[in-house]
Amino acid sequence: MRAVPANGVASPPPRADVPKAASRPLARRSCRTLDPSSMEVLFELLFEFLGELLLQVLAEVLFEVGLHSLVAPFKRRPNTYLATIGYVLFGALSGGLSLWVFPSLFIGSHTARIANAIITPIIAGGCMAALGAWRRTRDQELILLDRFAYGYLFALVMALVRLRFGG
Repeated sequence: MRAVPANGVASPPPRADVPKAASRPLARRSCRTLDPSSMEVLFELLFEFLGELLLQVLAEVLFEVGLHSLVAPFKRRPNTYLATIGYVLFGALSGGLSLWVFPSLFIGSHTARIANAIITPIIAGGCMAALGAWRRTRDQELILLDRFAYGYLFALVMALVRLRFGG
């Protein structure tokens, strides 16, 4: 016979068809009940996104350093429309060159690739804006790539080229 608690309501007996972990309340379940393969997939996806982000930010920084060295002799205000076209072309060129070095994309899932093409340029544009702010505090010469919009545009085109032509 089962003991009746002080409040007079007995708990129902455990069901044989329900696994023990599933019968516990959600708040009492621990991380130990997660499948180790699901954690591996989560970490793999995280590292794939970070790899794509690192590749795009590295390409932008290298491109920016090159532009800073080239722009020094010509210190005049650039035409923003021509600069936009130039950053689109350079982003496409960087995407193509990155596919030459890394022919397969870091991210395997098509849905994750699309999410990467949306999220990574935003982060890369933020990194370029932060680099521009850092340069501004040191009274260094700024170029248009030091702004969020141009950094975002460069990274977006690079990500779209990698998404379209990557294997």
